[in-house]
Amino acid sequence: MLAVDLLTRVGLATVLGVAIGFERQWRSRMAGLQTMALVSMGSALFLILSAYSFDQTGDRLRVAAQIVSGVGFLGAGVIMKQGLSVTGLNTAATLWATAAVGALAGAWMWREALAGTAIVVAGNWFLQPLGARMDRAHSKQRDATPADYVLEVVCQRAVEDELRVLIADALPPQAFQLRGIQVNRAQGPDTVQLQAEFATAVRDDDSAVDAVRAMSGQPGVTSVRWSIAHEGAADWSS
Repeated sequence: MLAVDLLTRVGLATVLGVAIGFERQWRSRMAGLQTMALVSMGSALFLILSAYSFDQTGDRLRVAAQIVSGVGFLGAGVIMKQGLSVTGLNTAATLWATAAVGALAGAWMWREALAGTAIVVAGNWFLQPLGARMDRAHSKQRDATPADYVLEVVCQRAVEDELRVLIADALPPQAFQLRGIQVNRAQGPDTVQLQAEFATAVRDDDSAVDAVRAMSGQPGVTSVRWSIAHEGAADWSS
């Protein structure tokens, strides 16, 4: 292989890696310009090695296969788990795709390499905002659905009548419709449980939380909780 041919292939792989890394660097991701350029360039060098170091009886695809697995281990290093959230998956996938672009450049499949770079950059640039918009739309759709709220108050029997009035006005009447208040026996002969059910056309958890806070500060109240019907208790205050 001529030196000019080698430099052309490696140079193309490096430039394409920089193009992919620019988007990652712009978004302040863990793997940016330098990392993507090195991954793409390294993949090209390994592929050139496999193409020109084996004779006709050698397996030229062996090195290319090792590129895939090797970059997979590299990508695992950027994936981090914090509680229930996982970060770095997109960066790891971009590393993997960058290695493929570098391998295409090393094989001098430059049209495919350019197309792959454009697809990777466009995917990272446009799909992430689109995904975030879809998440927000789903959240708004969930919040816009009708809901039945249940407000449960455990209190002293002596303040039952007073709390009935307070419970009826606990949630904004313009948005919540009181369906009824049920009285149940609580633990002990001097305590009762008041269970009020409200219907609303638009889910509003903040108003339910405010109602719990207001009721929990009333004299004679032992505990307060709210819940969505068929979902279980969502908040406690005692």
